[in-house]
Amino acid sequence: MNLKEALEQLVGESISQATGLALEDCPPYIAMAKNPQFGDYQSNAMMALAKSLKTNPRELAGKVLDKMQQHPLFQELVEKCEIAGPGFLNLYLKDDALIARLKPTHLTQPKTLPPQQRQTVVVDYSSPNIAKEMHVGHIRSTILGDAIAKVMEHLGHKVIRQNHLGDWGTQFGMLIAFYQRFPDKLENSELADIESNYRAANELFGSDPEFEKRARDSVVKLHQGDPEAVGLWEKIVSLSRRHLHENYSRLQISLSEADDKGESFYNPHLQEVVSELKENFADKDGTVSVSVNDGATCIFLKNEKGEPAFRNAEDEPLPFIIQKSDGAFLYATTDLAAMRHRAKDLEADWLIYVTDNRQSLHFEMLFAAARATGIATNSKGREVTLQHVTFGSILGQDRKPLKTRDGGTVKLSSLMEEAVERAADKVPESAASEGLSRQEIAERIGIGAIKYADLSQNRQTDYVFTWEKLLALEGNTAAYLLYAYARLSKMLRESEDEDRGAEILLQEEAERRLALTLCRFPETLESLTSEWRMNALTDHLYATASALMKFYDECPVLKAQDPEVRKSRLALCRQTADVLKTGLALLGIQTVDRM
Repeated sequence: MNLKEALEQLVGESISQATGLALEDCPPYIAMAKNPQFGDYQSNAMMALAKSLKTNPRELAGKVLDKMQQHPLFQELVEKCEIAGPGFLNLYLKDDALIARLKPTHLTQPKTLPPQQRQTVVVDYSSPNIAKEMHVGHIRSTILGDAIAKVMEHLGHKVIRQNHLGDWGTQFGMLIAFYQRFPDKLENSELADIESNYRAANELFGSDPEFEKRARDSVVKLHQGDPEAVGLWEKIVSLSRRHLHENYSRLQISLSEADDKGESFYNPHLQEVVSELKENFADKDGTVSVSVNDGATCIFLKNEKGEPAFRNAEDEPLPFIIQKSDGAFLYATTDLAAMRHRAKDLEADWLIYVTDNRQSLHFEMLFAAARATGIATNSKGREVTLQHVTFGSILGQDRKPLKTRDGGTVKLSSLMEEAVERAADKVPESAASEGLSRQEIAERIGIGAIKYADLSQNRQTDYVFTWEKLLALEGNTAAYLLYAYARLSKMLRESEDEDRGAEILLQEEAERRLALTLCRFPETLESLTSEWRMNALTDHLYATASALMKFYDECPVLKAQDPEVRKSRLALCRQTADVLKTGLALLGIQTVDRM
């Protein structure tokens, strides 16, 4: 139980005892105090509660405080608690309570949950299209989704990663027809060649009726399992996947080839999904009905008032179309089949989708349809938690989508290469160590800078990409945190582990503020799961590094006169290094011992 959870239990149970209300009706509203003079944590629960109970909030706070002082957790954690203003409870923690939590088992060790609390979490992220190079537009889903998966694993859950590749559709008919006409162009081909060949095929599709027919026939043959069509498709997919995983490897993304589940994986099940929905929900009057409109099979959803849950621009009921009049399936059909597979076959308890915010309506309708039809009910009979984590765009300094100088799409491989080259300019030759070369250090700094710059933003908004800010050695950047970690590593190397087993003493205010910041790391991780704003984690890591710098300024470590104080401060530095390394690792960033 982290500090915040313990205080929530203390205040919540005390409110219940003071008022006679059920515990679930006594939210404690514990938050970190913004100003240290008002304590370490605060509760503002009394104001809202007093209003509903028609009593004075300060009087209520006094009654609650009386109960708190009798609680075992108060004796363990709280030095004093003051009533302030209209009824705030300002909580000041005991130094011993902080010291007791300054251990890896409390701070950074992955949680082990009991079976009844451990959930199976499927994270759907990255999901690029086959036959195209990854570009800057793929960064946010890939980096954010990977961090979500890592945090979920750290919190004790079973995580299944899913890379929903766009490996099916009309474009493959065009490519197959193109390579049948120009077979030599596939030999020794790279992905960039396939992408340019697709553009050429697309031009032929629009200008050559014979080629258009051949391309459409190729799609049919591919669906029917024609050996030649399937063979060409497999070559294209194989080459694309190799390229994807080369990028993932350099970007330090934990997706493996086993996590690839393209649209083609669900194709055999699409008609089955549509048929089951038509059979079970045909023309019903409840919250969901499936009917055929103008030849298309549609899911119509209603809200609790019996009104259409979704409307179009003309204020007409907006259906979720799952099969077109010509029999073709849509993204909606594939997504329903994928959700059914994840809920039933993978036994998911929680599904997290990471896509750009332009897909918000699609996922809102998908989730509503899946819940209403039971597709979002897992094999254990429980409704799956569904989360859509959206994000904005990466912009250039002109505040338009980031482009190359000639107006082209910025390839991910090019972006990574430039980041590493720029980082190398900042790494001195002396930084090389027995473990890492100067180039390897630059690789970690450059790749880490790309990831941190993205994750430190509010994910729902667009942000402007600048190299100067990305690699800055000051402020809330990867380079600043990596430097802080490298400085700690140097100090701990020079001390030759003399702090091992040392008792931590919190004699100075800067020591205590650093300790308190470290103790808040576990609750920061727990708080992420509600909205997946990873900038809360980057902000905490920056606050940790800032508290460390103030500690350096005010508290000599290696030059401390008292040996016990020296050991104590080294131990505090070791815990700080552990928190920084763990936090950066959860963001997918590798640390360096020298910089």
